[in-house]
Amino acid sequence: MPAVVSFETAPQMIRNLAERYAGTGKAAMAYKDKATKAWTDISWDELNEQVRAFAAFLHARGVRKGDRVALLSENRPEWAVTDLATQLLGAVTVALYGSTPASGVAYIVRDSGARVLVVSTGLQLRKADKAAPECPDLETVVTMAAPRKARPDDTGLVTWEAALDAGRARLAADDAPDLDAMAEAVEPDDLSALIYTSGTTGEPKGVRMTHRNLLSNVHAAHARIAVREDDSHLSFLPLSHAFERTAGYTMVLSAGAKIVYAESIDAVSKNLPEVRPTLMVSVPRLFERVYNVIQTSVQEGSPLKRGIFAWAVDTGTAVAQKKKAGKTPGPLLRAQHALAHKLVFSTLHEKLGGRVRFAVSGGAALPKAIGEFFEAAGVRLVEGYGLSETAPVLAANPLENPVFGTVGWVFPGVTVAIRDLHSDQIVGQVAGDDYPTSVTTAPGEILAKGPNVMDGYWGRPEATAEVFDTDGWFRTGDVGRFENGYLRITDRIKHMIVSKGGKNIYPGPIEETFATSPLIEQVMVVGEGREFLTALVVPEMETLRSEVKARGIAASSQDEILAHETVRSLYADLFRAQAREAASHEKVRDFRFVAEPFSVENDLLTPTMKLKRKAIEAQYADLVDDMYAGVV
Repeated sequence: MPAVVSFETAPQMIRNLAERYAGTGKAAMAYKDKATKAWTDISWDELNEQVRAFAAFLHARGVRKGDRVALLSENRPEWAVTDLATQLLGAVTVALYGSTPASGVAYIVRDSGARVLVVSTGLQLRKADKAAPECPDLETVVTMAAPRKARPDDTGLVTWEAALDAGRARLAADDAPDLDAMAEAVEPDDLSALIYTSGTTGEPKGVRMTHRNLLSNVHAAHARIAVREDDSHLSFLPLSHAFERTAGYTMVLSAGAKIVYAESIDAVSKNLPEVRPTLMVSVPRLFERVYNVIQTSVQEGSPLKRGIFAWAVDTGTAVAQKKKAGKTPGPLLRAQHALAHKLVFSTLHEKLGGRVRFAVSGGAALPKAIGEFFEAAGVRLVEGYGLSETAPVLAANPLENPVFGTVGWVFPGVTVAIRDLHSDQIVGQVAGDDYPTSVTTAPGEILAKGPNVMDGYWGRPEATAEVFDTDGWFRTGDVGRFENGYLRITDRIKHMIVSKGGKNIYPGPIEETFATSPLIEQVMVVGEGREFLTALVVPEMETLRSEVKARGIAASSQDEILAHETVRSLYADLFRAQAREAASHEKVRDFRFVAEPFSVENDLLTPTMKLKRKAIEAQYADLVDDMYAGVV
């Protein structure tokens, strides 16, 4: 299904959408008003008026085509207004994660040369205060929060409301800027955004994204995934992430659907039944948590409850398989499925709001078991794959025939190739326009070409040269293979563990085997240069406390619980189960508990929730060494 309007640039998109819905009262966005606690719509007319007003303000502050405007904010309507106003001028959006510390803010604002920084809360304003002295190009800070007391010489601080008022005054003046002419002057190959990589190692790099890069990916998404004008999406993944920017923002807007901003990530479970969205975009962790909560509830239930649950999953799976095969379930199976929904799956649907047509999972691997469970429960999960450098989607599972454990079909307009890691030869490739295809290849590095692939990193010619080969292929750094045209990801090349015995081991798939355990919050496999694999485990403490209570274990504090012999045995059983199914060199033979979760705040996770493996291993070196003590 194509977008509801035609466009090649972001200014064309917002202009054509505003014209389409002018005077209709149709909502473009919604948010929860903090004063009234009511969900409040923003019409297309209101959105367009604010975008133009803020664009006029930015222009008055000296922002011109190619200049950078930085944005430090959680998801909210003002984020979209800032971005679209920036695009209208032909300027470049530089969005930062809200979790970025002041030092990171200073680095990105300075590296990008941003002239304006827009911040949301008082916390983000304090970061801006600390960062500003290190950012020579920064001239203006706009705050959505009540500002701290301004210094007499602090002429660069402006409130959001004052900025909009100033912009409206400029538009009403005789010498008002010609925003329409500026918008028309924007070309598809002009720079639209700098998307800074999350930086598992080293400083983040600014990915140069043109209008063509970003919007070709949006058009490709529309060709594969039908988003309708009457759809609504609850936005909670950071908009600074390329995945949410494309799938949960630009694609939704360009379909004429409504974006509803969650109050916060922590409030998502509360907001879902309030908003009742028809679309969801999330990372796998949300689906894993929902799955684990359900599994814990079932395990704690009676034998009858466990039996009904197993029967319901089998019934849902049978229905899904029939539909995949293009067949209609018979009357008996339909009746059984209706009963399974009533007895088991209706609760899950209610927690999601009861109207979700499909959900998109990206940013990390979705465990196969979780995809299959949601399919059985009647919730379609579309797993996709890509990188910031590819705007971001390279592949996604088809809605009607997903193969869980893979990331599906290559996107239209994109070509993906597999290069053998040893011979450096391409062993197969698939163009997204060639489907259906039965191409199958051996594993190798995933390469990509297409209009969505960046032209390089901001101010980093050497880093750019490293990721493109002489034939123009972008080297993703991921390992994968094609299986009957479906792309399967193995892991990142740089994450590969080389054991003392010379075995090449990818930790990602091993870690995924523990994602469906209600007892495990996080896990990281260790073993570089070692005789065998071990793991650092962050327990899921809420589930573990329930288990401890049910077993009558006399332990109250977290330290006491984790030190208890029975608790260790529970986890040892999980690793023994993994070892029974794994190859000898992939068995995890020991583990240690880590009491504090890996997080962005303690600098052990990237803002995109990826493990900072070297940092984790360094911080817990004593635990790692203990697991290998006595090994010669």
